[in-house]
Formats: sequence, structure tokens, C-alpha cells
Amino acid sequence: MAPPIDRPFVRGWLTFMFVVMAVLGFGAIALWQAQDQTAIAESLTGGDPAYAPGLITRYGCGGCHTIAGVSGADGRVGPPLEGLLERVYIGGTLQNTPDNLVAWIVDPPRFSPHTAMPPTGIRNQQARDVAAYLYAH
Repeated sequence: MAPPIDRPFVRGWLTFMFVVMAVLGFGAIALWQAQDQTAIAESLTGGDPAYAPGLITRYGCGGCHTIAGVSGADGRVGPPLEGLLERVYIGGTLQNTPDNLVAWIVDPPRFSPHTAMPPTGIRNQQARDVAAYLYAH
């Protein structure tokens, strides 16, 4: 005769396995969404977000802005740049489109003469890379 099954143990084990599977499933969904957001950002801007952290550091963007995922980008002069894809305006004045974001990154005073953000000196393709990164995060 087989030993009796310890039902509380089995229920506990099944519950544990369900929780593990749920966590893995949600993690996979989050990863898929992040990859999807990056693909969308690349498509919209024509930029490569992989280059952006170095550019953001080189051009000093993090001295004024907090930028998620970029070491040292913890400035508090300008707004945090997280969730930029969901915003309606750039710099409070310019409609948020990929081309407008790229142009703003290159030369903000062109659109808002009294902005505290100076012309960055960044080239157009580099601005596309930064825009892709900002839209992906």
C-alpha cells in the first residue's frame, strides 16, 4: 500500500510553483514590452539607443536632467526625461514628434529663445540616437 499523500505539502508545493510561474510570466511580459518599446523608438527616430548613454554623458545632458539608466545623469535643473514618449510637448512649447525631439536636442533656443537649455553641439544622427533612448525609456 502506498504511503498517504501529505495534502498540505502538495497544496503548498503547487502554490509555490504557481507563484514562480506567474513571476516568470510577468517578467517575460515586461521584457517583451521593453523590447517592443525599444523597437518602436528606433523606428520612430531612426536612431540607435545603444549609443545614447555615452552621448548623454559626453554632452553633459545628465548635469541638468535625470535620465533613467545613465550613470551620473541625476541633474535637477531640467525635468526628468523618463516617459518622454507619452508627453504631449517638448520643453513646454514644441509638439512631441520624433523630428521635433531631434531638433530640440540639437538646438533648443531655436524653438524657445528663453529656454535655459543651450544648443548642445550634438550632431543630428547623435540626437536621433539620444531621442531613440529617451523614447524607449
